[in-house]
Formats: sequence, C-alpha cells, structure tokens
Amino acid sequence: MLFGRSRNLIGLDIGDSSIKVVELKDLGKGRGFQLAKIGSESLSAEAIVDGAIMDSQLVIETIQRLFQRLKIKNTQVATALSGHSVIVKRISLPVMTAAELAESIHWEAEQYIPFDIDDVNLDYQILDGSSLSGEGNMDVLLAAAKKDKINDYTGVVTQAGLQPVAVDIAAFALQNAFEANYEFEPHQVIALVDVGAAVSSITVLHGGTSVYWRDINVGGNQYTDAIQKDLNLSAEQAEKLKRGDDLDGIPYERVLPILSAVNEDVGTEIQKTLDFFKQISATDEPLDRLYVTGGSAQVIHLKEALGERLHTQVELMNPFRLIQPAGRDIPADVLNEMTPTASVAVGLALRKMGD
Repeated sequence: MLFGRSRNLIGLDIGDSSIKVVELKDLGKGRGFQLAKIGSESLSAEAIVDGAIMDSQLVIETIQRLFQRLKIKNTQVATALSGHSVIVKRISLPVMTAAELAESIHWEAEQYIPFDIDDVNLDYQILDGSSLSGEGNMDVLLAAAKKDKINDYTGVVTQAGLQPVAVDIAAFALQNAFEANYEFEPHQVIALVDVGAAVSSITVLHGGTSVYWRDINVGGNQYTDAIQKDLNLSAEQAEKLKRGDDLDGIPYERVLPILSAVNEDVGTEIQKTLDFFKQISATDEPLDRLYVTGGSAQVIHLKEALGERLHTQVELMNPFRLIQPAGRDIPADVLNEMTPTASVAVGLALRKMGD
C-alpha cells in the first residue's frame, strides 16, 4: 500500500537518528488541515544503521514513549521507507487494460528491479495523462520495497501496540507535505531534498508532477563524522558542534571549514543527481527552486552552498506553512524546532484509511 490519498492516519517517521510523530486534524470541505499533535525522540547511533533496525526493543520503547507523552489515542499509523531497499521507477508500457496491466506488472517489473521479484512488495500507479485505452504507450509509476525491510518496520510498529495501516516511500510522503503547503506554476521545475542522517532523498517535480526520484548516500552523519575525526571528539560532542551548540574549549570558528567541506560534498552529489535527471529527461528547463528539509537542512551555509553550485534559489521547506496548530497545546519553540525535520511525518499524516 504505497500510493494514493475516511480517517487520517498518524504519521510515524522512523529515521536513523530520531523518531517523529505527527497527528493532523482534517477540517473537511477542502479547508485543509490543522496540526493536532507533534513530537520527536532521539535514537542512539546504534539503534538504526543505514535504515536497518539494529535495536528493535529501543525503537519499540521510543515509539511507545512518544505516543504516551503526546497522549495520542489513534493507533492506526502510516510509516515510510527509504534507501537502497526501495526502488522507484517511471516506466513506459504499451497501452493495455487494467486487468492486463495487473497480470503483466510483475513480469515488467523484473526488468527494472535489481532484486528477486519474490523478495519485494510491489505497487504501481498509472500516471496522470496516461490512459488505459487508445494507442501508444502509457506511463506507470513502479515502486518496490524489500519484504524483509517492510517486515522489520511494521514489526516494531506492531510490537509497540500500533497498527501499521500504510507503508509509504519517504520521497512520496515528502511530496505530499509539499503539495499541502505550496502551489505550482506551469512548467516550473522544483527539487525537494530531504537530508537525513545517512541517506538523502531527492524528488524532482515538473509542473506539479513527479518526474524523478533518487536516494543518495549523503547526510548528516557525514558532518558529524568529519567534525569527530578532524577535532578528535566523541560522536556526542561532534553532534553538538554540528547543531551550532557551544562546546567548552572549541570555538565554533574551528568547525566552519569542516562544515563547508562537507557542504561541498553534499552539493556535488545533489548536482550529479540533477544532472543525470536532465540527461534522461532531455529537458532544457532550468531548476527554478530547491527546497531542503531534514535534520541537517539547517547546517550553516548549506543553503548558500547549494544555491551557488546549482544556480537557483534554495529555501528551507516549511511543512506547516499552511497547517497551523489546532490549539495552544503545541509550544512555538517545539514547532520551530521540528519544522526542519517533520516534513516526512506530515506527509504520512496526510494519508487516510482506505488509501
């Protein structure tokens, strides 16, 4: 159950470095949403490594503690996967009926998925503008996730006493959050970059339509590792400096060149991805804007480095731009602190029963 848009689910984003939870209130009649509950809990570096759950008990206890602290009663959740156990492809197929597509999709998928087809859960959707009748080809969005990865994540959710109703892909959840808060101009090319701890997800939108997705092996851990190595610090000390916190005996000026060097590495990987997108799409249209989100999106000078390298405007994505708190129970400092990291959780919380 990877696609689509009944009752809203709780958005549960289980990341490498933290777990985020968002509950939204649907105002109905197209009036949008309000933020009902939001919270996060940090995880130790050993709990989840490169998307693989290493300490399931710690993850379970953290989820339970979050739901208890936030007093969330709804136990039906949507969670997301990312990384190299997830494959997203836009493929072109001869026009066929829905029944024919359902019958042939596994055979078609084997050509594009580098895993044994029996080891993945597969989903697909015919993209807007494609048809099941007529001549020519139709575009189909194909998504596959390894079953063992899905089972690991749904397992900890279930053991935490919750019901995993939907398993999404992080890039799609990010796009959902963006669409709920921003408008598109015709022919506008926009990139969304979610800078996670170990993996960054990149989504390219053209005129509001998804045209490219990719996960790359760069993220916040690179900043922490570089600071730790260059200054001979513990991981905890390096993490504090990365966030801009003071550390006795180390002026922040010593950290700036380290962060700048990693910014260049991150920018290089993002540029390679966008250059590859242009090659395969044969488009000459420039990138109009790039939005960054995620735990390391606010690393000092990252936006400026990306803007200079990519020759475009770079903004911090705000998943609460049009989603205001439902009451006074959510402190402004909590909302401000979570704005850079909550985009995927917001996108998941937009999912509904029956998707």
